[in-house]
Amino acid sequence: MDRTTPSERPEMTLQLTIDCADPQRLVPFWLEALRYVPDPPPAGHATWRAYWEAVGVPEEELDGDAGELPESIVDPEGTGPRVWFQRVPEPKTVKNRVHLDLKVGGGRDVPLALRRTRVDGEVARLTAIGATVLYTMDRPNGMDYYAVVLQDPEGNEFCLV
Repeated sequence: MDRTTPSERPEMTLQLTIDCADPQRLVPFWLEALRYVPDPPPAGHATWRAYWEAVGVPEEELDGDAGELPESIVDPEGTGPRVWFQRVPEPKTVKNRVHLDLKVGGGRDVPLALRRTRVDGEVARLTAIGATVLYTMDRPNGMDYYAVVLQDPEGNEFCLV
């Protein structure tokens, strides 16, 4: 149990980090999928790389074109987490242990037929920009559930619910 008072706790925000081979392949996809915008570099810096260099990040930590183009995205409304696409050398080899659920159907208060229409509309939108459908979770026999599992262009699973 945390016994610190609110004034003693450090400030905390949530950032979602997605390991990937090519941030520039995933950023455009997830910008569109989440309806986010590129995270602008701090004021006074043309790029994130310029900022990192200004604060003393060693050149050997800035591989290739790191920071020259957007590698992180943010919710324009300021409510969702920042998402950073971190370049890593190893390829994805197994199923994600954590994945995103994009809740586009409206929840169980919305009739199932309308939720299906909404989810299927998003499936069409996202497959047009590079997602791949893995399978549909459709519970017949009175189970009021519908979701579609997809992969982004690098194979990361996510659900439309």
